[in-house]
Amino acid sequence: MAERSEKEKMLAGELYRAVGPEIAADQRRAHRLLDAYNSGGIDADRAALLRELLASVGENTVIRPPFFCDYGFNIRLGSGVFVNFNCVFLDVVGIEIGDLCQIGPAVQIYTADHPRDPALRRAGYESGKPVRIGANVWIGGGAIILPGVTVGDDAVIGAGSVVTRDVPPGATVVGNPARVRG
Repeated sequence: MAERSEKEKMLAGELYRAVGPEIAADQRRAHRLLDAYNSGGIDADRAALLRELLASVGENTVIRPPFFCDYGFNIRLGSGVFVNFNCVFLDVVGIEIGDLCQIGPAVQIYTADHPRDPALRRAGYESGKPVRIGANVWIGGGAIILPGVTVGDDAVIGAGSVVTRDVPPGATVVGNPARVRG
């Protein structure tokens, strides 16, 4: 049985090293598309660039540049999603965002994780855990969503919150770490 590539391990959420020709080519592709998206003038066809960069983009979805991601092909956005300026989506595995979500400026969504074992970190290993955000979620500016988190429909994430665990549907969470506001 042939050994799996680092990209195959990455996409499976297993320990991998961000090296090799597949990963390098995917990073170059994302950088090229993001450069065009972020520097495009008024005439740039940003919608076409997003469709090429991301796994899926729903109708009437807007991402205000600058926008940053690792690969793009692991990001799925529903319809009517609004992503404000200067957001970072680290998408080594899937990021799914439901319809009608509003994401404030400088929000960061991380799927990239690192081993707790220092020897594995020194050896350059990392892994990924998917992030899923339901429909009609509002994420305030500067919030950070950590790997493996699921946010339920209609939830609100307060500005500057650090979301370390799942958020129930309809809940409002605030703080660091984010907790349900009573």
